[in-house]
Amino acid sequence: MARTKSENAQPVEDRTLSYKDYRKALFDLHVELVKLQEWVVQTGSKVCIVFEGRDGAGKGGTIKAMTERVSPRIFRVVALPAPSEREKSQMYVQRYLPHLPAAGEVVIFDRSWYNRAGVERVMGFCSEEEVQSFFKAVPLVERAIVESGIILLKYWLEVSPEEQTRRLEARINDGRKVWKLTEMDLKSYSRWYDYSRARDAMLAASDTEYASWYIANSNDKRRARLNIISDMLQRIPYKQPARKKVTLPKRQKPDGYKEPDYPFKYVAERY
Repeated sequence: MARTKSENAQPVEDRTLSYKDYRKALFDLHVELVKLQEWVVQTGSKVCIVFEGRDGAGKGGTIKAMTERVSPRIFRVVALPAPSEREKSQMYVQRYLPHLPAAGEVVIFDRSWYNRAGVERVMGFCSEEEVQSFFKAVPLVERAIVESGIILLKYWLEVSPEEQTRRLEARINDGRKVWKLTEMDLKSYSRWYDYSRARDAMLAASDTEYASWYIANSNDKRRARLNIISDMLQRIPYKQPARKKVTLPKRQKPDGYKEPDYPFKYVAERY
């Protein structure tokens, strides 16, 4: 079974990655992601990537880095809200299944059906019987997903308690990030070891040969993003697709066209 880092994993402060070096490495990975996108479309492949981790572990930033230069019509990000009353009455995984990829798609889950093993269990939104039922069902469901032809990759982002504290405090004091801090985040923050136990049980129950968990040290956000994207690319057997040489055609002649004399309302150039 995949093993997690120590609860007190330390940041790699002695190996600071500059923003310039980070962007250069990310540029190269973006080129590969575009190749992956073209391969997925041309071959009709289906890819599903699941991201899980504690609040502040860096899931959103990693997904943003991964999707920055690809088409949102091919790379779809799924972040479902709390279930409705109707959805609560359904089979648990039912609301997630419609979002799985069709041919030529990459679907990225920002949190997934593993909510049952994490926040729902820790915060008491489901019974222990429902959790155990989920643990029995999830390997079967994921086997069916994989056997349908979907490439399924699951990543757990592991952050230390000290780094999580620093990031959540930053949300309090940064007007750009304050929306990220919810009442649920505050309640979850106080239950570090309940989440640790829930994580351990989740990995033990669902780390299978056909749907493995991959653990990423996310104390350093930049390195985590590069490491995860690189790992993902290595686990998908994509190839450089054939491309036609592209040249821009000649523009048509104006043929008497003149710009209209109209009082357009222009955007003020304040910068």
